[in-house]
Amino acid sequence: MGKLTVLALRAVLVALLAGSVFVQAVMVPLLAADMEGLKPEYAYLRTPLLVIIVLGFVTAEVVLLCVWRLVTMVRRGTVFSPAAFRYVHIVIGAFVAAAVLVFALAVVLAPGEAVAPGVVLLVCGASLAILGLALIVLVLRMLLAQAVERDVEASKMRAELDEVI
Repeated sequence: MGKLTVLALRAVLVALLAGSVFVQAVMVPLLAADMEGLKPEYAYLRTPLLVIIVLGFVTAEVVLLCVWRLVTMVRRGTVFSPAAFRYVHIVIGAFVAAAVLVFALAVVLAPGEAVAPGVVLLVCGASLAILGLALIVLVLRMLLAQAVERDVEASKMRAELDEVI
């Protein structure tokens, strides 16, 4: 990965992380203030919605930080090592947690007349899509494992070849 690509990716990661922190620090409190005026029959939605939103942004921030670490490993040439698996596992866990949070949002919205049933179904579909992302990262993790194995084999063969020479 070239230096310009790494720099561009890091700029995007910083912008996303700054935006996420801004939403948590500014927009969520404003949303909470706006939700104080909810009709009494929908007041029960306020706390669960705010908690789900904040935790959702936390999962996104965790993914961004792990991608930052993986990009650092790519830049150093150490990504094909067992240390990379820790960050990949955290990314998979964050995606699964995000899928659970989105499904929890559907569960919170389902009872009553707060939203139409179709909206609840769409939110469940979004949860399934996020879970699909976790599965894609899991497949990529398996590819990383194969690459690490090949790298270890190549190192052994180089060592044996050096002994012969």
